[in-house]
Amino acid sequence: MKLLILSADNFNDMENISQELSQKKFRIIQQDDTYILMNKRRFGNPLIHAICLVIALFTFSLLIFVNVGYFMYSYIWASPNVLITTEKVSDEGEPLEFNTMDEVLEKANAIL
Repeated sequence: MKLLILSADNFNDMENISQELSQKKFRIIQQDDTYILMNKRRFGNPLIHAICLVIALFTFSLLIFVNVGYFMYSYIWASPNVLITTEKVSDEGEPLEFNTMDEVLEKANAIL
């Protein structure tokens, strides 16, 4: 998943944003004076897992592999990563494109 970037004015602002995201079940992966990298693990939609398991138990047992594949996709690639930073330009000197908190929470709570 694409890295979502939130802007902060100073370290205290980064801490406040980090605490707000922690309440939404994000966890800190890495932290420095100029940035905080957070992640929210997604495990997939429980309804999709349940339907796949019921169908696999009664008719088509190979559907369990589809269910495991969906879980792996959700856990590894669909889990949103958020970078909270005080920097305004990238390493190449280009201005960073920032996301809003609403966009971050929308992607974190997406069903698929």
